Amino acid sequence: MVSNQVLGARLLAGLLIASAGFSGCAHFRHNPQVQPADSAAPAANTGSAPATATPAPPEMTATEAALASGGSSAAGSAGAGVDSSEVQPSAPMHYTVKRGDTLWGIASMYLKDPWLWPEVWIINPQVANPHLIYPGDQLALAYGADGHAHVSLEAPGVTRLDPRLRTSPLEGSIPNIPYSTIAAFLSRPTVMTKDEVKSAPYVLAFRDLHEAAGNGNEVYIRNLPAAGPSARYAIMHIAGPLVDPDDGKVVGYEGIYTATALVQRAGDPAKAVLIDPARETLRGDRLLANDTHEPPANFSPHAPGSDVRGQIIDVVAGDELVGTYNVIVMNRGTRQGIDPGTVLAIDQAGDEVRDLFRNGREIGNTTPFAPKVRLPEERTGTVLVFRVFDRVSYGLVIGASDLIHVGDIVRTP
Repeated sequence: MVSNQVLGARLLAGLLIASAGFSGCAHFRHNPQVQPADSAAPAANTGSAPATATPAPPEMTATEAALASGGSSAAGSAGAGVDSSEVQPSAPMHYTVKRGDTLWGIASMYLKDPWLWPEVWIINPQVANPHLIYPGDQLALAYGADGHAHVSLEAPGVTRLDPRLRTSPLEGSIPNIPYSTIAAFLSRPTVMTKDEVKSAPYVLAFRDLHEAAGNGNEVYIRNLPAAGPSARYAIMHIAGPLVDPDDGKVVGYEGIYTATALVQRAGDPAKAVLIDPARETLRGDRLLANDTHEPPANFSPHAPGSDVRGQIIDVVAGDELVGTYNVIVMNRGTRQGIDPGTVLAIDQAGDEVRDLFRNGREIGNTTPFAPKVRLPEERTGTVLVFRVFDRVSYGLVIGASDLIHVGDIVRTP
């Protein structure tokens, strides 16, 4: 296991961390070849300038560094590489980054274990933002004399020049994950306490006495605090209690966003119009002040700081079959050291079966005395945590090799 100190050194050296890019996280396989960035072995003698050459300007991105160095990967290495056995058999030798790609998807395409991405990515370590990869950039897979695999920026994508003769990408760098999938969860409350549910303003009725309302419909609200015209509130439908299977306690109530209430007239009841709907609004739905914090534009995936073992307790939108890019709720939160960006493995809980065999013979499939055996857990996916509360957290499934269900285990990879 790579220590936190070593990991910190790698991160400070520019190993895929920045507020808008993919960050490598601690991996959990001992690799004696891996060294901290500040103590890495010197590069092979290629006749290029020594490592003490003047560093690239701090504004340079990976694409700019590639242009400055002629696209050569010999300029430096941010990763020690991985053994060829870790590379996907179908990994392409050359790949052009496309619009819609994600860094996690590219890592999964090249590696059996995407956690090892920091070890294979090669770029000039003197560049401030070596994690940035843009649509049109060409990546190349190569193997060193030691048999270790590396992925490098072979050629930059389309660039333009401004009056300062500094290259700039036409498009932003590709994200870690599909941000649009979770954007609504980041900017609006999603878990409410019992007291919040009891005291929150609520939808009393709709104009013309409709049973449900949508975009542009007018609603009447009880218990709304004094608010001026144009004040906005998020309307939440209370889906039900979230119960922690560890102790049977209710840890919160899931609030599903339905629309935004734009206040037109104060009073009790107050009057508002519905805008920005996500689903129909019903009588009794609660109102909460819109969350004013700025949601992060991206995440830095990382391992949890301590050992974590929990369960999936709910699936957002009530889907029974969970796959890639579905949102799940887990019974672990800030209390257990979880924070946004934490990546956890998902294991299918093993079934309990009866052992019907003795001394090589079946003892009958109806006997109630056959001992019970718990089958082992099996790895079925990976989840990235993006919203955290005290005892629960929301996560996006970023990889699934089998069906995932409520009750499945989430744990430190």
